[in-house]
Amino acid sequence: MHEDAVPYVATGDVLRVAFVVPLQGPTGIYGPSCLACGQLAVEQLNRVDGIAGRAVELVVVDAGRDPEVVADEVGALVDAGRVEAVAGWHISAVRVAVTRRIGGRVVYAYAAMHEGRDDTPGVFMLGERPINQLLPAAHWMREQLGVGRWAVVGNDYVFPRVTGATARAALHGTRSEIVSETYVPLGTTNFRGVLDTLDPGRVDGVIMLLMGQDAVHFNRQFARLGLSETIHRLSPAVEENTLLGGGAGAHDGLYAAAAYFDGLGTAESVELSTAYHERFGPWAPTLNAVGESCYEAIRFLARMGQVCGSLDVAAVGAMAPGHFYDSPRGLLRLDGNLLNQDVYLAAADGLEFVVQEQIARTT
Repeated sequence: MHEDAVPYVATGDVLRVAFVVPLQGPTGIYGPSCLACGQLAVEQLNRVDGIAGRAVELVVVDAGRDPEVVADEVGALVDAGRVEAVAGWHISAVRVAVTRRIGGRVVYAYAAMHEGRDDTPGVFMLGERPINQLLPAAHWMREQLGVGRWAVVGNDYVFPRVTGATARAALHGTRSEIVSETYVPLGTTNFRGVLDTLDPGRVDGVIMLLMGQDAVHFNRQFARLGLSETIHRLSPAVEENTLLGGGAGAHDGLYAAAAYFDGLGTAESVELSTAYHERFGPWAPTLNAVGESCYEAIRFLARMGQVCGSLDVAAVGAMAPGHFYDSPRGLLRLDGNLLNQDVYLAAADGLEFVVQEQIARTT
């Protein structure tokens, strides 16, 4: 604890969680879905046993700001004892900053797809990763669509950079290859210079590692130039909010890989969808992989509390490996601090996704 921090003494048996989700900036497009899914998870838990027998309360932190600003706010909450865990969806640049500030002190349920392992005590990486998301999707598109010459277009921070490098190394020596990589600042709105480099004679697929509103702008401009007719797109991050933002005509030939889609149709996913729309009505924020991941993170904390008796970092760190549990994504298995999960590939159809195939399974 910082020397000037004042300990917070809880009134009542409440467990407060810093809920770190974007409310502004390029990734702010996800915010309403994140907030609604987090609220639903808390309401469901508090109708039963909460987390480890304590009522749950979310303390919302806006993750759409500079990573160091977000990390300072989360750090201040932890320093003062006002929160006992951290959860939510946010870009990996924010995760790195938050982990540097509070790593090892409280449990941190990171919901987003990610570039790989983070061994900081108490950090759990709940999202998809290249080995079970992007790479099997690229393989499927090679086999089914003949797409093998990929251009990577991503935002310039840790997740796109590391994921692009992973794809380049993994595809080397196969029938697929990365022929170019371009990274642009988060918040880019004009992609004409990037799009002009996409020669259909040299490239037949784009791996999009663009977040939120950046992906919306890219998809609109991509379609406007007629590139959809000759070049496919693959993204681990595009979800239903992005489709709505882009408009129905911007997504021909666009594929997404994720552990959850609103139209997935499994028994587990339908249960969440039904509860969500009953709670928030027909005008609810779009239910999608990003929002669902926030629901997943809160429910994960509850599962840890149930198994370990508390969210103390030492207690959860002592949990036996290979722990299985059920979620809206189906059966999940905790492997160290990573989750193994089923992953699906879906094709955009106007403003919706149509699942094509399951490309990874829980192991």
